[in-house]
Amino acid sequence: MPRIIIDGQTIECRERVPVLQAALEAGWDVPHYCYHPGLSIVASCRLCLMEMKMPDPKTKELAWSPKLVPSCQTPVRDGMEVRFDSPLVRENRSHCMEYYLLNHPLDCPVCDQAGECYLQDYSYNFGNATSRMVDPKTKNPKKDVGSKTWLYQDRCVMCTRCVRFCAEVAGTAELCVTNRGNRAEIDVFPGIPLENPLQGNVVDICPVGALLDKDFLMRQRVWMLRSTDSVCPGCSTGCAIGVDHNEGRIWRLKPRFNPGVNDWWMCDEGRFGWKYVHDPRRITRAMIRRGADEERPDWQEIPDVLRFRFRAIEQQQGGKTIAAVLSPFMACEEAWLLAKFIRGIASEATLVVGPAPVVGGDQCFPRTHSSGGNGNGDGAPPADKARFVIRAEKCPNRRGVERIVERMGGARLSFAEFIDAAGKGQFAAAWISGGSPTPWVEKPLVQAMGKVGFVLLHDILPSDLLPLAGAVLPACAWAEREGSFMNHTGLVQPFEAALPPPEGAQRDGQYLYALSGQVGLYRAETVRAMMAQEMPEFAQVHEAPAAAEHAH
Repeated sequence: MPRIIIDGQTIECRERVPVLQAALEAGWDVPHYCYHPGLSIVASCRLCLMEMKMPDPKTKELAWSPKLVPSCQTPVRDGMEVRFDSPLVRENRSHCMEYYLLNHPLDCPVCDQAGECYLQDYSYNFGNATSRMVDPKTKNPKKDVGSKTWLYQDRCVMCTRCVRFCAEVAGTAELCVTNRGNRAEIDVFPGIPLENPLQGNVVDICPVGALLDKDFLMRQRVWMLRSTDSVCPGCSTGCAIGVDHNEGRIWRLKPRFNPGVNDWWMCDEGRFGWKYVHDPRRITRAMIRRGADEERPDWQEIPDVLRFRFRAIEQQQGGKTIAAVLSPFMACEEAWLLAKFIRGIASEATLVVGPAPVVGGDQCFPRTHSSGGNGNGDGAPPADKARFVIRAEKCPNRRGVERIVERMGGARLSFAEFIDAAGKGQFAAAWISGGSPTPWVEKPLVQAMGKVGFVLLHDILPSDLLPLAGAVLPACAWAEREGSFMNHTGLVQPFEAALPPPEGAQRDGQYLYALSGQVGLYRAETVRAMMAQEMPEFAQVHEAPAAAEHAH
């Protein structure tokens, strides 16, 4: 690895990265606007300029260059020496910040970016305490550039990150730079709104409050939010995300850097697909039906009640009449505990992988004009060459559940085969796990469950199965549980619980932990260690690396 000297300190860094990136990864807070590791380099903001030792043209000896050099555009070389903390560099930063603030409005009290704004941070750390500007500032009204995004042009610092993202990652190029010089502005092309499926990322990468999310605008101050590391459940990619929440409510989702999975990005489908978590129709209370009566048992009673029901059916009608549908929306640990419980009741019980919703085809980016509206046309890159892919499979853990069912062995059926067998009266008891944020119960399943003596429904939202259920257990949303998902490539990615379950509900993992005969509090890490004894792939999990502050 190359070794370079920054401000007198020697560091090791990755090969062929810009000096700016090496400094950020080593802990230096180097101001920058235009640089982003996932985009092309333009070196336009001039904030990251550094001093660098170069051969003197006359003596050929190394000496500090008289002109500053953009660190974002300079690749590291072994033995090079640079300075970010020198009078010349500090003076340049101060002058640059003065120019950035000339026409920037004093909107901090009402700007959504306040609290996570590079301009605020850099003004405090590197700018001047007073302004020499005496003329009125140029003002521009905010502009509606898309269904999810506002553009505040007078806050823009012309870093062009958003323009490069739309051109290089999304491939749609709706945003552009209009006019020239001090009149340059970010805008959309006439008649072409910002409507690509990745548009939320331009808000993430905007270093100031020029591009803002309509869904989050004026909802919460960012310093009130707590962020919990999680994994997006929207498709089988498993993007690393942060769940920003406050007082038991999600306010926004943001991507976390995860190389090889989602890099720095996430799609709008995942970003805005969390609203069902707070759906007032959610199932929140357990229910046991006894004849015409519905009982609301205490959570401490439920394990014994369910064991009694399933064991009675096993003794009276045989283990082959029991089945369990494991949902691809369950965490791996929950699916394993449920499978263990069912097979503990009846070793001949049938395990079924629940339906994995598939919508269209994979959407690959960057797309071209010939690829049409979804990124799948002739001009779209293949999935293995794409910079970002929105998977057609709209569930997070189909592969993980399949692996667990496969490892359990014994009787297995596909979901279609299960419906057919249940419709023929082959099952006396069935545990049906759902958890999908969209309607998934179709008429053939309802008709088939009408011929099953005891149906336990384990779901998040009401469906046509609810009147048929002899027992109901509320399922938690992914943000209310802890566990792991296995994505389409086989990576096991852990996630944490950001929210408590709704009042009256209990985390799935906790009651499944008790049902499977375990004592104490459910911890996903503990269950994974138990799983790893049977399935080595769960011995190690893939966690997104921590990104350096202001690294992007």
